Amino acid sequence: MGHDHSVTTDYSEQVRKVLIYTLILNLIVALAKVLYGYISNSVAMMSDGFHSIFDGASNVVGLIGIWIASRPPDEDHPYGHRKYETLFTIIIAVMLFTTCIEILKKVYHAFREEHITIVTQTSFIIMLFTIGVNIFVMLYEKRKGKQLGSEFLIADARHTQSDVLVSLTVIASLFFTEMGYRYADVIVGIIITFFIARIGYEILRDASNVLVDKACIDHAAIRKLVNNIEGVQGCHDIRSRGSVNSAYLDLHVFVDRTLSIENAHRIADGIEETIKAEFPAVADVIVHVEPDAS
Repeated sequence: MGHDHSVTTDYSEQVRKVLIYTLILNLIVALAKVLYGYISNSVAMMSDGFHSIFDGASNVVGLIGIWIASRPPDEDHPYGHRKYETLFTIIIAVMLFTTCIEILKKVYHAFREEHITIVTQTSFIIMLFTIGVNIFVMLYEKRKGKQLGSEFLIADARHTQSDVLVSLTVIASLFFTEMGYRYADVIVGIIITFFIARIGYEILRDASNVLVDKACIDHAAIRKLVNNIEGVQGCHDIRSRGSVNSAYLDLHVFVDRTLSIENAHRIADGIEETIKAEFPAVADVIVHVEPDAS
């Protein structure tokens, strides 16, 4: 138990570090876009800035979520606190949908009133700078997320990826606005909303899979592995739940009916060790031993 806790603490420490770095970068990017978007009256630039602010807010949510998720199992939470990370991942999705509503409100007002956007060289410089920062953040978070097996970091990197796409459309809108297309800015605001909503939906879908206990490991690979273990005469009723980095597994195995309880238990222990060695993401295995039918 102590060993597992130290591993979990190390995991949360690493994730926390990544989130603090990305939080600082996201806030710099967000403030630059929101302030200059406000000064130049650009809906697209401002909404892109709001998108980045929610990137920052999701980092804060992540820090709290990871801190709670890293706590060891206790009497009230015998399976640990890992699902809290999933719960906080859902909060990010809700934040994204809130952003969509805010942008659409701005778009609505822009269509109703006379909307003039001022495009300057500074607008382009700020957008190119923020794209560079976002690409760095996205690649860094994705790499760390895969390395640490954190669903939250991978979700957050995907979120930042949408920021890069959004920023590119903002640059296009600034270009068209300068050419005299008055509503290019507002139309891009609508396109941004679509990007944000789509990412929100994907994050929500992945998090829901964990909450509704969707199978999270390759059952055929488990069956093949277990059937090759000495003393096992068959394997069935494999069930798994959890997330990519913290899976819970239970299965039934047939052993020789003449075996003593002690030997049958030894085989069950061997199965547990083999599965954990082959699939490091498996946090716990329950083996039900049954006498062979023959």
